[in-house]
Formats: sequence, structure tokens, C-alpha cells
Amino acid sequence: MDTLSYKTISANKNTVNKEWVLVDADGQTLGRMCSVVAKLIRGKFKPNYTPHVDCGDNVIVINAEKITLSGKKWTEKSYIRHTGYPGGQKSLTATELFEKDPTRLVEKSVKGMLPKNKLGAALFRNLKVYVGSEHNHGAQKPKTINLNDYL
Repeated sequence: MDTLSYKTISANKNTVNKEWVLVDADGQTLGRMCSVVAKLIRGKFKPNYTPHVDCGDNVIVINAEKITLSGKKWTEKSYIRHTGYPGGQKSLTATELFEKDPTRLVEKSVKGMLPKNKLGAALFRNLKVYVGSEHNHGAQKPKTINLNDYL
């Protein structure tokens, strides 16, 4: 048997096939939807997945205002941030953050599921979230997918 014929193929930015994917968040649960979106952005559903390379797709999420949260998460889930000053800890409930900007709820959820390094920051730029069903990426011809096929 010739062992040289078994080479591990590792993707790089020149060999990666990136696509545009459209996800409709209407009626979806936040965490379940965002875990699939994070895997799509990371490229984990592709056969040439490489952990240290951006080999995922560009994902467009529409209807961000129609997501759901289960249980008492609308009132009890809190999002904490810090201003950097002493006593500068601020928190918002999921309802307050949703009323300010529904897209930030989806973005924070997906960002928390990506790596916490330079690759994660680059991957996060592949996510576009919109309120309503209109988006300005029609020229990219995004492929609409059904999230229930991935769950």
C-alpha cells in the first residue's frame, strides 16, 4: 500500500468556496437558530472544514424581530456590559435589548458561539442581520435555506 497517496487536505483562503446564505428567523428560537448560523459561518457543514481558516459562508438573517425565547428568558435573561470605569457595570434584560435593536440580540448570540480570537472577529463580519424581510444583498444571489434541515 502506498502511504503517500493519503494526504490530508487542508483548506486555505484560496481554495475555499464561500457562498451567500439567507436565513429567515420568523418563528425560530434564538439559541437554536444562532447555533446553526454559527456553524454555517464557521463552515462546519462543509467537507473541507479547517479549524484555523475562514471557510464558512456569508449568512444573512432576516426578520430578526420575529424570533422567540422560551420560558421566562424575556424578563430574566440579562446582558451585562462594563463601561471601564469603577461601578460602571450596566445590564439590560432581553426585552430591553430587543426594544432598542432586535438585531443586536441575534448578533450577541452568534458572536458568543464563535471563537474568541482574530479568526472569530473575521468570521463575525460574515454575518448580516436585518429587521424585516428586506436586505441589500440581492446582487450576491443568496441561497435560501430551511433551518429545520440542519437541526
